[in-house]
Amino acid sequence: MIRGILFRYLLPIVAAVTLVAFVAVPYIDHILTGWFRSDIDLRGKLVMTSIEEPLGNLLDRTQNDRAQAYLSRVSGNERLLGIVVCGNLGERILQTPLVPSIVECDTPEHIGEGNATVTQASSGPIEISRFPLTTGSGRHFLVLLVHDLSFIDRRQSTAQNFMLAAVVIAASILAILGGLGVRLLLNRWIRLLLGDISSRRFLDDAESSRSSMPVLRRVRQVLRELEANQRLEIDFRENWTPQALQHVVREQLESCQMLVVSNREPYIHNLGSDRSPVAQVPASGMVTAIEPIMRACSGTWIAHGSGAADRMVVDRRDHVGVPPDDPSYTLRRVWISSEEEEGYYYGFSNEGLWALCHLAYVRPAFRESDWQSYVRVNARFADVVASEAGSKEAVILIQDFHLALLPKLIRARRVKATIALFWHIPWPNAETFGVCPWKSEILDHLLSADILGFHTLYHCQNFLATVDRFVECQIDHERMTVTNQGHVCRVTAYPISIEWPPRWLAGTPPVPTIRELIRSRFNIAEGVRLGLGVERWDFTKGILERFLALEALFDKYPQWRSRLTFLQIAAPSRSKLPAYQALQQQTMSELQRINDRFATDTWKPIILVAEHTEPAQVFELYRAADFCLVNSLHDGMNLVAKEFVSARDDEDGVLILSTFAGASRELPEALLVNPYDVSETAAAIVAALAMTRDERRKRMQLMRRTVSENNVYRWAGRMLMDVARIRQRQSLSKWTPPS
Repeated sequence: MIRGILFRYLLPIVAAVTLVAFVAVPYIDHILTGWFRSDIDLRGKLVMTSIEEPLGNLLDRTQNDRAQAYLSRVSGNERLLGIVVCGNLGERILQTPLVPSIVECDTPEHIGEGNATVTQASSGPIEISRFPLTTGSGRHFLVLLVHDLSFIDRRQSTAQNFMLAAVVIAASILAILGGLGVRLLLNRWIRLLLGDISSRRFLDDAESSRSSMPVLRRVRQVLRELEANQRLEIDFRENWTPQALQHVVREQLESCQMLVVSNREPYIHNLGSDRSPVAQVPASGMVTAIEPIMRACSGTWIAHGSGAADRMVVDRRDHVGVPPDDPSYTLRRVWISSEEEEGYYYGFSNEGLWALCHLAYVRPAFRESDWQSYVRVNARFADVVASEAGSKEAVILIQDFHLALLPKLIRARRVKATIALFWHIPWPNAETFGVCPWKSEILDHLLSADILGFHTLYHCQNFLATVDRFVECQIDHERMTVTNQGHVCRVTAYPISIEWPPRWLAGTPPVPTIRELIRSRFNIAEGVRLGLGVERWDFTKGILERFLALEALFDKYPQWRSRLTFLQIAAPSRSKLPAYQALQQQTMSELQRINDRFATDTWKPIILVAEHTEPAQVFELYRAADFCLVNSLHDGMNLVAKEFVSARDDEDGVLILSTFAGASRELPEALLVNPYDVSETAAAIVAALAMTRDERRKRMQLMRRTVSENNVYRWAGRMLMDVARIRQRQSLSKWTPPS
């Protein structure tokens, strides 16, 4: 009887589900193919929009070598196989290396934008998108974008596997339900097999034939895993660009005005040799990260005007358009007296908070007069923010520890704004932060922000522990929120990054050419390997420990004498402070001692460049170096590590990275070292010099993928999308239950 019921009821159900699945699979394949083709067409248009102007300029100037290098960088995408530029008569002008031989040039005439064809190459199916290009001088070209379509087969195979898995799961569930029905129909079997067990208990405890896990729980687990994999896939494929960031501002934030507030300004105007204003980009990780965002999204950047010629270039409202060569946003300068700067910047911010938050074993100094200056300058910044915001709604992004009081001060001025503050340095544990005499005031003001961002989850946890100890408030550790006096502040990790690709690479010569130029500039002989360090001259950067590691290397591995030179770029910083003056004197003393000990008539082990170096020149050094050493004693992120990786489009060079820098969490392929262990650092340098080309390439490829995917636009996009969600929730009227 049971066998008859099985054949009569269960098998037809399973067969029907299976039939539906096999009918649906071809239809889903058709839908996916159209979807992916549409995605390819959209990506082709975005790529063409991005490269049209710079490529046209290069073609107008007949700089084909630079245009070739530029197209090679652009085509470094798994779906964009290559790019061909055709002339007006159908001749081939430029072509990237991976373009299949079957791709032929057409003439630009009568070709509509995005005209695409699909064909079969030896490597698999490809799509050729055709775009006419007219340069500024009126010359006509045709650009062919060759897309690799093989990923569609892989995606369809994955979709089919998911469909078959769903069929198996559905058939299993139906079989179980059918079996339960059979048991309910046969009372005798119910009494023998189920007894007093309820039907719900049976469903929870029925076991799969493939494992001991209850079937429904297993189904739920499989569905959760599928959802997690789907989210990972989406996350991995996100491509954050300036255009994506502009879309967030336009669509999610409804194009509301954006204000960035920081102590450091993105461009400083000083007096040149002819006493005219000259713009410089300061050595600052914060500026490196934020400036590309402002160029993409526009808005106003409010900062301390510290340059000698800053007042000479602003208008009557203290505004100046930047970047100087192509203004895309406004810089509003705030003026601070030298006495206020001594207390607010050099005193409380740097001798106090900077030393407190970095575990570099420099004792922090807290003085009442410095604190009063800090309060006054923060209030002045708040007045300027209120003036710039006016009555319009704004998004205010406050940068770093110099302006910790700003969130509450802005709230007190009734500014309509969503406020996010990003803390660019580490946050210490609660016991350490308790040293600060004004800890409660600082925490209270910080918690008036809507979002508090840190580099790592560890810093977030330290902050929440500090708030828990010193502020009476409600902390939700699951949601990472703090409710203080009715205001909810969200605490989140946003690992900061750099723009990708970096604009400083545009127009740089190939790596071999750069190496020859750098060797000639610093008088480094052919065959001598080159190491590089790039820092502000700060006690947290481990410059002294680096020199001692080099000394240990030349002691233990004498074969590297006369075969390795280390080039140290150290931009002077906070030179008025006694701790920094002592650091600079000690650094020069150690440099002299080590060079006197090992140098020859034709070779120096260490070369120190103790001056500001422009970003374009720094990127040249990155490309020339055999390895870059970043051995910070304590760092929030350290963007030098990511800049070095971004500069190496030749996929060469080795990064040696401190485990106490936040970047080490994202770049485990670097050689990680304890900067306090000079012997370990010396051994890492030797390992970098001995590493094979193949291993260097593999490590650099992985790091470049990480930096490109987690670029600064992604960092800003995540934060701004969180800001948008907060704004949308605040706009909703609160629901209260009826009385």
